[in-house]
Amino acid sequence: MNSIKRPLAVFSVAVATVFALTACTNASAEGSVAEAKSTDAGIQEKGVNEAARALPPAEIRDKGILTIASDPSYAPFEYFATDGKTMIGFEIDLTDHLAASLGLKPEHKAATFDTILPGLASGKFDVCMSSFGIRPERTKIVDFVPYLQGGTALGVTKGNPLDLHLEDNSMCGHAIGAQNGSIQALIQGPEFSKACTDAGKESIDLKTFPSQSDVNLALTSGRIEGMISTGSTLAYQGQQSGGKFEVASGPAYQPVGVGMAVKKGSELTKALRVAMRDLIDDPYYAKLYADWKIRPAT
Repeated sequence: MNSIKRPLAVFSVAVATVFALTACTNASAEGSVAEAKSTDAGIQEKGVNEAARALPPAEIRDKGILTIASDPSYAPFEYFATDGKTMIGFEIDLTDHLAASLGLKPEHKAATFDTILPGLASGKFDVCMSSFGIRPERTKIVDFVPYLQGGTALGVTKGNPLDLHLEDNSMCGHAIGAQNGSIQALIQGPEFSKACTDAGKESIDLKTFPSQSDVNLALTSGRIEGMISTGSTLAYQGQQSGGKFEVASGPAYQPVGVGMAVKKGSELTKALRVAMRDLIDDPYYAKLYADWKIRPAT
């Protein structure tokens, strides 16, 4: 997770690799982003991708709207603006741009992370966009359109006074938080805890919370001693916290592709992949990275 200086070249390779590995199936952040740094102008200037426009299911084309679900507790990817109701962020701008490419109007819906995929399955949403790691257990139930790579990190209070890290069993016996429904809560947290007990140490006291904001608050209020989440989210939110918490040193854990989820077998998946490939070569894409201070993983 290194440089923002060459996002287009680095990410073009990363996405091409993910597309190739999945047979066309299927980050860190820094600094603050002013709401005035809107990319609406770039979105409005974006022309329709005619090749992609014809691909979505007829019911989506006919209604002219792309319904996108996100958990707005994941700054800088999606979060509420100061009005408390408008969602902004990297992934919001990205899906706005892709919707415009398909000749559709984006309609953003806020949802808690653990309800997003069930909402997709029920037809409530067309696309789920909330930093979903592309993992085997998820690809069994949804299709993905990749756009980033990222891994898990450990958030700790300023200065890391307990000297906690992800892979040295230093979390054993400590209260560690994660968001409901996340890979960190469902898979990685239990795996870390098992490594502790396998080594003859006390298990991790894994606590889960409805949103990432709730996890952050639990850490800063002393109810937990560390938290595991997407590294890019923790890095950005730690900086926005005024120094209340930070990311523990060490490499990202199990970096994977990150993608937007689409209903399994939907023609919308192909449409979004075509639009995404076109976007990678668009100067707007590099601007999107720069505006939100997103760095692709390397």
